Amino acid sequence: QVQLVESGGGLVQAGGSLRLSCAASGKIGSVNTIGWYRQAPGKQRELVATISSGGSTKYASSREGRFTIYRDNAKNTEYLQMGSLKPEDTAVYYCYANIRSMTSSRPFNYWGQGTQVTVSS
Repeated sequence: QVQLVESGGGLVQAGGSLRLSCAASGKIGSVNTIGWYRQAPGKQRELVATISSGGSTKYASSREGRFTIYRDNAKNTEYLQMGSLKPEDTAVYYCYANIRSMTSSRPFNYWGQGTQVTVSS
């Protein structure tokens, strides 16, 4: 089985920074695109950023320049560095990864449990 475990959420003041981490574990064969989504209360889950296995990044327009996604392939870990945080960034942040496990012939999307980020004004 493959699992994603997130860490790094919390409470921060507006203008502050946080770094989220998401570590994949289990019988991992290969990791393809990984990324982060978020969901604020009463709103739909929305894209934050993704990064391909080759390192190409994609950001939602409102996050570009403030957030940085990167990955450590040796550790099967992805990170989301968030800066200049705003109250509207408050949400539960979910990591996901497209992973082919050692016991599967094709990849699947796996999701973390979510981590709360709260930005106070």
